[in-house]
Amino acid sequence: MASSPSSLVFKVHRREPKLIKPAKPTPHEFKLLSDIDDQEGFRFHIPLILFYRHNPSMQGKDPVKVIREAIAKTLVFYYPFAGRLREGHNRKLMVECTGEGYLVHRG
Repeated sequence: MASSPSSLVFKVHRREPKLIKPAKPTPHEFKLLSDIDDQEGFRFHIPLILFYRHNPSMQGKDPVKVIREAIAKTLVFYYPFAGRLREGHNRKLMVECTGEGYLVHRG
């Protein structure tokens, strides 16, 4: 008798995107992108879905809250990710480090 393949079943709740700001104030400055990062072929977005393994030590903790807090703390050190892309002279891209936050689409 052949066993039937098991399938993974889970629910996804689609919500509005959330802006996550750095946990602490960050510098306001402009950073030019390198010539490698400023290529025309890189000027697009890639949709990405992340999956995380179950960790028993996280039992009872809200994974959305844990991830949101981790991103906020990380943005203090990687603050250009909380800024906005700007186009300067001759289409040269730069990041205006505004500390506005990183837009997260959460499930």
